[in-house]
Amino acid sequence: MESILSEQSATVDELVEACIQAFDEKGTLKDTNLVRMFLMMQPWYIPSTDMMKNLVLKSQEESCSAERRTKICHLVKYWISEFPAEFNLNPELADQIKGFKDLLTTEGNERQSQLIDLDSVPSYQWKRQVTQRVPSVSKKRKMSLLFDHLDSCELAEHLTYLEYKSFCKILFQDYHSFVMHGCTVDNPILERFITLFNSVSQWIQLMVLSKPTAPQRAAVISHFIRVAQKLLQLQNFNTLMAVVGGLSNSSISRLKDTQTHISAETNKVFNNLIELVTSCGNYSQYRKRFSECSGFRFPILGVHLKDLIAVHVALPDWADKEKTRVNLTKTQQLHAILQELAMIQNTPPNIDANTDLLNLLTVSLDQYHTEEEIYQMSLQREPRKPAQNSSPAPTPDPKPTMIDEWAVSVKPNADPTIIKKHIEKMVESVFKNFDTDGDGHISRDEFEAIRNNFPYLSKFGELDKNQDGQISREEMIDYFMKASSLLNCKMGFIHTFTEATYVKPTFCEHCAGFIWGFYKQGYKCKACGVNCHKACRSRLAVECRKRTKSISHETPPALQARSYSFPPPANTPPSLQNTVIAEEDIESVEEGVFDVHL
Repeated sequence: MESILSEQSATVDELVEACIQAFDEKGTLKDTNLVRMFLMMQPWYIPSTDMMKNLVLKSQEESCSAERRTKICHLVKYWISEFPAEFNLNPELADQIKGFKDLLTTEGNERQSQLIDLDSVPSYQWKRQVTQRVPSVSKKRKMSLLFDHLDSCELAEHLTYLEYKSFCKILFQDYHSFVMHGCTVDNPILERFITLFNSVSQWIQLMVLSKPTAPQRAAVISHFIRVAQKLLQLQNFNTLMAVVGGLSNSSISRLKDTQTHISAETNKVFNNLIELVTSCGNYSQYRKRFSECSGFRFPILGVHLKDLIAVHVALPDWADKEKTRVNLTKTQQLHAILQELAMIQNTPPNIDANTDLLNLLTVSLDQYHTEEEIYQMSLQREPRKPAQNSSPAPTPDPKPTMIDEWAVSVKPNADPTIIKKHIEKMVESVFKNFDTDGDGHISRDEFEAIRNNFPYLSKFGELDKNQDGQISREEMIDYFMKASSLLNCKMGFIHTFTEATYVKPTFCEHCAGFIWGFYKQGYKCKACGVNCHKACRSRLAVECRKRTKSISHETPPALQARSYSFPPPANTPPSLQNTVIAEEDIESVEEGVFDVHL
C-alpha cells in the first residue's frame, strides 16, 4: 500500500484497491494521505458516478468477503464525510449511494448499510448562489465617500472578511473546472471572486480621483497605503495585491502633482509592498513571505492557480499512451496545492465584522467604470503638461500600422449600430494619428502614409467622393460602412486574436476586468498585443495597432497592450520600472514552459 505512492504510475483500479485495503474491518485508516489524495483527485481520471458504480460492482462480486465489503463501506463513509459537497451537489451520485445502502439492507447486511449515512450531509447550495453583485455598464453607482473617517485597520479587516467569505464558496470542483478549461467561463463562483478583486482595485482609483485637490488625493493614497500595510499584517495577500494594483494603475501613478504631497517614508513603504507582490522570480518574495505565515493567511489566488495550471500543462494525466495508468507524480503535486487551499478555507480570520459596514462596503464596490473613463477622470484632475522649452516631438516614421490583418476567426455581431460605433472610433483614431496638419481632413500625402494599412484599398478617389482633394471623416466612415456590407467582413476593429498565456497581472481591454489564470486564459492580438476575455473579443472597440517597444504612462489605457505588471508610480525604483515580458518569454509560456516553485 505504501509502495503505490512511490511508484510513478498506477491504474485507477489499482488505486481504488489500495484505498479499500487502507481500511481495516473496524474502519481504522492506515494511510490517510493515499485515500484523501485519491478521493480528491479521482474526478480528474474517472467521474464520481463511475467510481461509485465500480465500488458497488466490487461489493457484489462472488469472491467478495464480508470483511472486504465492510472495508468498501468504510471507504464510502470516509468519502462522504471528507467530501460532502460532492454528494450534495451531485444528485446522481447521491442516488447511487442510496441505492447501494438499500441493496445492503435487502441482502441482510444491515450493519454495513448503517455505515453509510447521507442524511448528515449538509446543503452546499449556498455555495452556488452568486450573491456578489455583477457590475453593470448601464447602472453606475456613485462610489461611497463615507470611508475617510475609518481607521485603516478597520477597513482592512472588513475587506479581508468580504474576500474570505467569497473565497470560502470556491469548491474543489471550481478549481478542477478552471484548470481543465483554463478560464472562468460558466464558473460563476470564481467569476464572483475575481469581480470582487477588480472592484476593490477600481474603487480605490475612484476614491482617489473623487478628490478635487492634489493634497486631498495624496491623503487618500496615503490612507490606502496604510490599509495595505494592515492587510500585510493580517496576512491577506490577495486584497493587498488588489490595493497595490489600484494605487499603481496608470490613472493614479501619472498624477505627478499629487505624488509630490506624499511623504518619502510613505513612498518607501509603498515601493516595498510593490516589490513584495511583483511577479519577479515567479513571485518569489510573496512565496517566501507566505510560507512563513502561520494561522490565518489569505493567498494571492492567481499565483496558486498558476501553479495548478503549470503542473497540469507540464505533466500528462496519464503515464502511457493508452491512458490506463495514472501519472502519480502529477496527481500528488496537484493534490498538494489543492490541499493547501482547502486548509486555508478552514482557518477563518479572527475578525468581528460590523454588518452595517459590510453592507456599505458591498454597495460601494458595486459600481462599474471602464478603464478609459477612469483615465479621463485622471486627465481632468491633472491635465497633461507640455514639456517646456522643447520642440514638438517628431512624428514617428513609419506610421504605426492601423490594421495589420483581418482576422476571419473573430466575427462581431452584425448589428449595424455596433458596426457603425466601431467604425466611427476607428476613423477617429485614423485622424488622430495621421491628420498631421490637424485640418480635420486626410490629404493625398497623408493618405499615402496609411493606404497600405487598409485592405483592398488602392485609390485615393475611392474615399474622396466629392473629388475635392481631401477625405473627410464622413467620407471615410461611409467608405468603411459600405465596405463592411459589400465584403461581409463585419469590420469591428479586426484583430488577429490568438489564445494567450500571461505571467503577470493582465486586464481586459474591453471590460477592464482582470484576466484570471495563467495558461491560455485570454486572447491577445498578434499585431498590436491588445488583450481581452474570450467573451469580449467581438465587442472590443479598440483599433489594431502594431505593438511598440515601450509604453508611456501618459498613453491612454485604451491604446496600451496589457502584457505588463502593475504600472509603477513615479517613484518606483529603476529595477521595477518599464517591466515588460519579452516576446520569447510569452512564447515559452504558451508552449507550456513554466518556472514553477512548489
